Amino acid sequence: MEACYLRLESAINDVVIKTHPFAEIIYWGPHLSHFSPGDAQSLSRPVANGRLDVDSPVTLMAESGHGLFGSPGLEGHRDGLDGSPIFTTVNVQRTGQSLTLTSEDEVAGLRLTSEIILDACGVLQVRHGLTNLFTTAWQVNRFAVTLPVAEYARDVMAFHGRWIREFQPHRVRLEHDSFVIENRRGRTSHEHFPALMTGTPGFSESQGSVWGAHLGWSGNHRLRAEVKTDGRRYLQAEALYLPGEMALAEDETLWTPWLYASHSSRGLNGMSQQFHQFLRSNIIKFVQDKPRPVHLNTWEGIYFDHDPAYIMKMAEEAKALGVERFIIDDGWFKGRNDDFAALGDWYLDEGKYPQGLQPVIEHVKGLGMEFGIWVEPEMISPNSDLYRAHPDWVLALDDYSQILGRHQLVLNITLPEAFDYLLERMSWLLGEHNIDYVKWDMNRELVQPGHGRRAAADAQTRAFYRLLDTLRSRFPHIEFESCSAGGGRIDYEVLTRCHRFWASDNNDALERNIIQRGMSYFFPPEVMGAHIGNHQCHATYRQHSIEFRGLTALFGHLGLELDPVNADAKEREGYRHYAALYKQWREVIHTGTQWRIDMPDATTLVQGIVSQDKRQGLFTVSQLAMPDYTLLAPLRVAGLDAGARYRITLLDHPNILITDEGGHTMRQLPAWMTTPHIASGEWLMQAGISLPVLDPESAILIGFERV
Repeated sequence: MEACYLRLESAINDVVIKTHPFAEIIYWGPHLSHFSPGDAQSLSRPVANGRLDVDSPVTLMAESGHGLFGSPGLEGHRDGLDGSPIFTTVNVQRTGQSLTLTSEDEVAGLRLTSEIILDACGVLQVRHGLTNLFTTAWQVNRFAVTLPVAEYARDVMAFHGRWIREFQPHRVRLEHDSFVIENRRGRTSHEHFPALMTGTPGFSESQGSVWGAHLGWSGNHRLRAEVKTDGRRYLQAEALYLPGEMALAEDETLWTPWLYASHSSRGLNGMSQQFHQFLRSNIIKFVQDKPRPVHLNTWEGIYFDHDPAYIMKMAEEAKALGVERFIIDDGWFKGRNDDFAALGDWYLDEGKYPQGLQPVIEHVKGLGMEFGIWVEPEMISPNSDLYRAHPDWVLALDDYSQILGRHQLVLNITLPEAFDYLLERMSWLLGEHNIDYVKWDMNRELVQPGHGRRAAADAQTRAFYRLLDTLRSRFPHIEFESCSAGGGRIDYEVLTRCHRFWASDNNDALERNIIQRGMSYFFPPEVMGAHIGNHQCHATYRQHSIEFRGLTALFGHLGLELDPVNADAKEREGYRHYAALYKQWREVIHTGTQWRIDMPDATTLVQGIVSQDKRQGLFTVSQLAMPDYTLLAPLRVAGLDAGARYRITLLDHPNILITDEGGHTMRQLPAWMTTPHIASGEWLMQAGISLPVLDPESAILIGFERV
């Protein structure tokens, strides 16, 4: 069949696809202003000597039967048969900037449906559906989405991490073979966020061509960047199936998760901005169109020590500080006095709450705040009434002893009885109490996840989606937060069901600077929970000034994680100040364009937000450690209107001291900090402003306002 070339286009990126005789992306890059389908013939590849006698395409399915020799997109078999399918296009449907391509292998009895959408934001969405056409089951071992990238995409950036240290970036230079991220922890994980970025060597926040890809899936996954021996390169992403977990019956279809991808010729900032705009336009759906409220979460204030009278006093103090949503964390249900017991027993602890939750809720509401509560429905404690009644409800492979994690086991919600129990108890909690917000936790990995003797990690993830979907349909007025011991379940698929992520259980401002910067590559500030914690951090015991804690939490969805009753007057004034500062700027922070600024010294982190109309800009300079040089490099801001003029204002700082006799910071401040200064947007972006010498673990906030 004659080759046919179709283009999906946006103002930013284009994708050109050869549809016949098989589907292959031959171009994915900057928008082409003068494209003609005949142009694509220039990419007809030669055939090298000493190899196969025909060209080997990297198709949408990356079949090994074409002679790929790299990582195929599909692996499986039918009782040992039909294990090397080759798909031929049989139908192409186009609607606007989306394609649905249907391909079949009549010999193997398989149909492949590929959905490809290029959003106006420049974000590419791809997923595949595999249908078994024969009566015998086809066992799926691997099923991936493969996207080609340019041959000059030699640097790969990804994230590693762990509990209380999520989103840590690292890079490799990939000249040969593969770079692989593999996660088997049963949730998105702290360790391996499902994303890869690849681009020109040395790509930075503002320079270089970058391709970024994120798999929207909350379970096991594998991502790969690979170089073929002929120099072609591609990215691949897939849900990872445990042995025997996925078999397709006749006419049954399995869909891959959506892969979200973006190309930017403007460095990582351009990539992030495309993802942020896409999420705001397509995925993030808040319950109400209102500013993101200031939180207070009780966990680091009282832990399991719940006294309704004291909690109501906490609420009063929280209101005085400017808090708008008050959340009771772990410890409200029966027998929950520590983390060794009671998960699964979702009944109110009447010893702690003899009058029930309603008096506390009414008190919080009477103060003009919303009320939220913590749950962890997917877990079960061995020391619980639920476990004693139903030990067979544990997610486990039969006849093996189970490993505890966080002193708890996992509830098998693929069991209809367990699912219905949770649905009933959560419906009681949310239906009989005036609750606005749920912090949904999931505090451990899955080990030997199974139902009977068959692996069930994928089924458990899908059951979680179904449970949350059902509750959201019953209680559409309630917002949900995805918390998984902090950042263990953060991805685009769960974001279709929730409204906020708890980025980390670590409120240490020094650590949070790196965590939140890493998260910002794929998520905008309004869904990133960022709290001001106690003077001494719960997770690290490190101590920071209220200024450093406050400014670090500002560029997210701000909250407090502490007991306001026990805070001293200076701390309370600091909380009040940063709650007010957040309210002043949250519209810009949560709707503007985010910029991360390249600085020559890695100890200095700069990020900013510029309003959509470019009237206002807000930039933080965080000094994480002693700088390499005596003076900081000038701050060249980004995103302003080059032809406009802006007033520069120091909005917040840690009481910078001037000492003529030496020591501490500086003898003289930059002139703009002491004398009102106005400059053009062009000058501020190209030449910049001088920065003060900051103490380690401190920050300043600079405002730019068009005049």
